[in-house]
Amino acid sequence: QVQLVESGGGLLQPGGSLKLSCATSGITFHLQTMDWYHQAPGKQRELVAQSSSDYTTNYADSVKGRFTISRDNFERTVYLEINGLKPEDTGVYYCHTVYYQTHYWGQGTQVTVSS
Repeated sequence: QVQLVESGGGLLQPGGSLKLSCATSGITFHLQTMDWYHQAPGKQRELVAQSSSDYTTNYADSVKGRFTISRDNFERTVYLEINGLKPEDTGVYYCHTVYYQTHYWGQGTQVTVSS
């Protein structure tokens, strides 16, 4: 059974930092491309960061320089670090992967950036 479980969200002030985690099970993690998506209130979910099995990373242009995706293959966990938080970073962050042609999503973790 594939499970993706995000954690680390919360209420933060602009300019702050946080690190989200996505713990996985049921997949060959070290072979997987892992994604982080962001869904802002009232908007569609969008891909913000991606980590491939060879540790190649890709970012949406809007987050380059502030977001860092990383992975721990031993812990089977993917992380998303966000620095210089902005109000527009508010929303739900989802972990995602495709395993045997099936899309899997976590339940999401809420991040609210407000002063």
